[in-house]
Amino acid sequence: MVDRSFIGLRSRTFSMPIEWGKVREFARAIKDPNPAYLDPDFARRVHGGIPIPPTFLMTSMAWEIPEWESGKVVQLDYGNGVHGEQEFELLKPIFVGDVLSWTERIADIHEKAGARGGMMKFAIIEGNYFNQRGDQVAISRSVLIEFPPRTQAQ
Repeated sequence: MVDRSFIGLRSRTFSMPIEWGKVREFARAIKDPNPAYLDPDFARRVHGGIPIPPTFLMTSMAWEIPEWESGKVVQLDYGNGVHGEQEFELLKPIFVGDVLSWTERIADIHEKAGARGGMMKFAIIEGNYFNQRGDQVAISRSVLIEFPPRTQAQ
């Protein structure tokens, strides 16, 4: 049984500078040839700065880890689960040179019957990202899923 009392729990505020080297590495890793991420002169001329790729905020998931992901608070077994879904709502442009701060909160915890028996646990995590001027620039939504323990018959 999941403990729904964790719903609303907030992480501490994290901070992450947006650096061109990291944006360039990320664009190369996802094989995005857009010159906006690779050529600073082009980016400034066309976009007014070097923007981030739409999925770049995924790197913030490894930048800082909320205390509930230790497994001691929410009690999800991350070794027996998956990151089931990820969504980013980009509200304003984010550029190299920005310093983002964000907090995450547990928006929901629930469980439902798994197709092979047992109960699957779900945690929905929402993050709110702000730039150094205090403007909200993005919202993230993650779905974490823990599978039921396997039995000998499976």
